[in-house]
Amino acid sequence: MPFAVYLLGLAVFAQGTSEFMLSGLLPDVAGDLGVSVPAAGALTSAFAVGMIVGAPVMGMLGMRWPRRRALAAFLAAFVVVHAVGAVTTDFGVLLATRFLGAVANAGFLAVGLAAATAMAGPKAEGRAASVLLGGITLACVAGVPAGALLGQWWGWRSAFWAVVLVSLPAVLAVLRSVPESPRGEESPSVRRELAALRRPRPLMTLLVAALVNGGTFCAFTYLAPIVTHVGGFGEGWVPVVLALFGLGSFAGVTIGGRTADARPMALLVPGGLALAVGWALFAVTAGSPVAALALVLVQGTLSFAVGSTLVAQVLRTAAEAPHLGGAAATCAFNVGAAIGPLLGGLTLDAGLGYRSPLGVSALLVAAACATGCTAHAVRRIRKRAAAPEEERAAA
Repeated sequence: MPFAVYLLGLAVFAQGTSEFMLSGLLPDVAGDLGVSVPAAGALTSAFAVGMIVGAPVMGMLGMRWPRRRALAAFLAAFVVVHAVGAVTTDFGVLLATRFLGAVANAGFLAVGLAAATAMAGPKAEGRAASVLLGGITLACVAGVPAGALLGQWWGWRSAFWAVVLVSLPAVLAVLRSVPESPRGEESPSVRRELAALRRPRPLMTLLVAALVNGGTFCAFTYLAPIVTHVGGFGEGWVPVVLALFGLGSFAGVTIGGRTADARPMALLVPGGLALAVGWALFAVTAGSPVAALALVLVQGTLSFAVGSTLVAQVLRTAAEAPHLGGAAATCAFNVGAAIGPLLGGLTLDAGLGYRSPLGVSALLVAAACATGCTAHAVRRIRKRAAAPEEERAAA
């Protein structure tokens, strides 16, 4: 694997820390800025909406720039808006910085996925994608718990400044190590790549990815209040629980990277079903500290094993869209990241309690399993129906 791919993973680590760290900071942000916890949860949704908008727009813009320049520009913009977010006292301004930071993040991830898979080659696309997603999972393991600790010690703003400090060396690393573009790469065509993405199989894969990630973000966004209000853990346990989820997610990306290039369906089918059952079981047993800790680890592993494999499947089923395939995967995952917390917040506002987001997660993943199985069955039926016609034509 080219070393530059791992440098891209370092940059994604900084961005992933920002994306996930609010899970441990929501109560502090809400108290400091005078809003409710569900309202503060909109900061996560704003980031997700920025990723949704930014992925296709910045992905198409990035097609026209040299990759190194595009990646450095997106990362520099990410640094600037986080510095603004760290000093503002207005919730609306903070909401805007989350959106703009996500737009920059989306552009970086879309171009970064295309650059990483191009550098790795067609036989290692899954591994390259898992390295970038590994940056996100390392953010869950180290960055997010560290952000929660910083928030407890010096306030939530210190976590934003930490993201800025980690991102600055990543900008220099990208400028020094990432090639401008792969040799021999043909000129990109937005029309041709959009046509490839509109085919049924990539569209169904994107829909399944959105639903799975909706379940992940719905539960993860409200994980801190779940374990403290339902599980009975003290505030000091929140970074530990977040780190445990992060360890599971890192294990999941590692598993996904090893299977995505060879036997993706062997992981997606049983893994998706187990993920849906696991969220439902977590909702029922969240009051047990032992069960909660075990399921945080298991669900983190399953969520990212299935999720990283779906990213590789998007890139594979949309092979004729090497630039916008990464943007489409980023967009789909963040559609889920926007919808999941919103649905979880609605159940909280309805007075259903802190277990309810876990039930929403179970329903979203169950819908993903049903969608994927239905699409697979339809493809098999069409293939069987087309086979006799092909045999008659050959005769």
